[in-house]
Parts: sequence; C-alpha cells; structure tokens
Amino acid sequence: MSVVTVQLGQCGNQVAHELLDVVWSDAQKKPSRAASCERFFHHNTHGELVARAVLIDMEPKVINQSLSRAAKCGRWRYGEDSHFSQKQGSGNNWANGYCVHGPRHRDVVEELVRREVERCDRLAGLLAMMSVAGGTGSGVGAYVTQCLRDIYPTSFILNHLTWPYRTGEVIVQNYNSVLTLAHLYQLSDAILVHENDTAHRICSQLLNIKHISFSDVNKVIAHQLGSVLQPALTADSHGVYSRNPLGELVSALACHPEYKLLSMCTIPQMPSSSIAYSTFSWPGLLKHLRQMLISNTKMEEGIDWQVRPPAGSGRSTSLTGSSFNTSLANLLILRGKDVYSAETGGFEDPALYTSWLSSKEAFSLWKSPVSFNKYEKSATLVSNSQALLSPLDDMVGKAWNMFASRAYIHQYMKYGISEEDFLDSFTSLEQVISSYRQLC
Repeated sequence: MSVVTVQLGQCGNQVAHELLDVVWSDAQKKPSRAASCERFFHHNTHGELVARAVLIDMEPKVINQSLSRAAKCGRWRYGEDSHFSQKQGSGNNWANGYCVHGPRHRDVVEELVRREVERCDRLAGLLAMMSVAGGTGSGVGAYVTQCLRDIYPTSFILNHLTWPYRTGEVIVQNYNSVLTLAHLYQLSDAILVHENDTAHRICSQLLNIKHISFSDVNKVIAHQLGSVLQPALTADSHGVYSRNPLGELVSALACHPEYKLLSMCTIPQMPSSSIAYSTFSWPGLLKHLRQMLISNTKMEEGIDWQVRPPAGSGRSTSLTGSSFNTSLANLLILRGKDVYSAETGGFEDPALYTSWLSSKEAFSLWKSPVSFNKYEKSATLVSNSQALLSPLDDMVGKAWNMFASRAYIHQYMKYGISEEDFLDSFTSLEQVISSYRQLC
C-alpha cells in the first residue's frame, strides 16, 4: 500500500524531501526494500524512481530547489507534473493562505493529488507535511487538508506539523498555530508534531553540530519520521512487513477523537563518526527510552531519573519539579540486531497509562531485525500523552494575550477571518488542553 505525501510551504517541502531521501537511502540492500519503495515511490516509463508526492507553495524558490536537488542526486526524483507554485507568498498570514490562496487554487491542487492517488494500486493514506508558523504551510495546509478530507472521506490523513521556536520566528506565529491546530483537529486522523526547539537541541547536544542550519534540523526530524514509516513487523502481520503504516499508526495511537496529538523520540542519536565506537544493548536503550517517556524528556541528554510513576492516586513529581507524563497510548518501534530478545514489559506497566484504558490496548510494539540508518540497534517511541501539553498551553496563552489587545487582528480580518473565528479556535484548543490535563 502506498502513501501520498503532500508537501506544503517552505518547511513542509524541505522536511519531506529529507524524509524521502532517508527512506530511499535506508531501503537499499535490505529485504524490505520493495515494500519501502512501494510506499513512497513508483517507477515511471523510463524506469526512474519517482516520489509519490505533491509539492505546493505560493513561492517557487523552495519547490525549484527541491526538484533540482532530487534530480541531481540521481537516486530518485519528483514527478514532472507533481508541483504547484505561485510568485507571491502568503505573507506569514494564515487567513491569506486559508481564505485566498487555498480556494483560488483548489482545483489545480486537487487534480495534482488525484493523479498521485490514481497511480497507487492501493492507497494507505495521505501524509500532509507543513509548518504551523507561516502562512502557506499553515493556512493553505489547513485548507488543503479540508479538501482532502472532503474528497477522501474514508482514507487515513496524518498531518505532520513542525512547531516553531518558542522564542519566535514570526511575530504572529502563535495566531497561525492556533488557527491551524484548531482546524486540523476536526479533519485529521492524527497530528504528529516535531518541535524546532527539540530538534535544535539534538543537533547541538547529541550530534555536536557547531553551526546549526535548518537543513540540520530537518535531517533530525526526517530521521525520526523514517524510523517510524519504514516497514516493520507488527503483532498482526504474521511475519510479513506491515503494508499500511498510516492506518496502523492511527489505530494504535489515536483511539479517541479528543486525543490526536502525537510526539516522538528516538535513541540513539549521535554523530556518524561516533557510531563505530559505540555499543548498544536493548536493556540500556529501553531503560533510557522509558524514563524519557515518563519524565517527558525529548532526548537522552538531561533525563530526570527522579520521576517515577505514581504509586496510588495523584501525580508523581521529582525533586527537580518535573511531573509524571501520563500516556493514553504508546507505540514502540525496535529495529536492529537481536530485536526479538528485547524485553519491553516496562512499557506495558499500567501505571504509565490513563485508568480508563488497559495497558494491553494502550501499548503497541513493532519490530524489525533490519537496522536503521547505520545504527545497529535503535528504538523509537511515538506517544499520545501529555508530552505536548506544555508547549500547546504556552502557544495558546501567548496567542490569547495578543488577541486580548487586538494586536494584528486587522491583518486577518481583511482576508475574511472574524474575531468569532479566533474565539472558536481558542475554545477548541482549550478543550484539547483540558482533555489532556485530565489524563492523569
């Protein structure tokens, strides 16, 4: 089954390109190569490997760069009729993207997606990749997702969102983020989030990159995504690599419409030059990953080992002030040598989960004896938990403070977004925040 990637805006196009490169590179000379390539690529009449992707941006620069990079690499390429761009962007304004550019170019975009879908023998779902900070990725991205849901009502739609730096990339990024999330929550089957701040810290503290670029950050995100989307063996696959990654991901993690936010972390992550001199054991990797989950630590560096699951009622808090991160559902993906010997019972502990869902239903495990991206052993955890509660609350709070003083509201109203639209979005996300708070 195949996944059609819809790349939206500058960030969405750049991250998706890195993801496709990771998928191709990792799939070479592996038994799962055919299954991996079938998911994300098809062969054209010349025998070339072509990405199952649609590239959308309101400015041509990034799309032209992506097309050129893919063609020059000689490994895979984008389709000649798979992209759409204009000469004027959305000006970092969600309303401009959602109310103007989206409706204006709806027919063209829908036709591009339809062509890619029809090339699939069987469609596993649609992966829409975007940022929430700017205007095109967020505004056009939300509108395109709405169109996709109308056209493909029974298909899985997974939105991958890149959250901006908390210190700010765009003055109105919190407005754009609130409007995007509130709309996608009604449309998407699940929303997988990566935070730029976390990826940046991984580049700095784990990969020892001195001068960090957006390309470095994107590669970290793509590595983590690739570790999830590459073929693996599930509990129900009976020794055959799973063929529907989006459906199985959503089924494992998004079991309730009120809880759709997914976060992820991967270990190990280190400079390529250090891998040959490092050894990993499954007990060590899983011990660290479990503590990262319960203490809500996004990487190995700085794990709070004081946090423990609550023994009875109430939340557990460490001496450092970190509180226990309650999960609704977790998906653990193990890849590499001796994977069948890995003991994962620590992730089945009922204390990790909300009381109204049994740990057997809440925990899923995928395995593959094939190593991933040069790591002899690697583990990735995708979690539907309270991990994103703090950044979401912070984002909504900052947006509300600006809205209370009516800052920049006129810039949105001139494109057709009213104050009531803002209030509806705030109300929607406050409900999401309340629901995640009540998990404990």
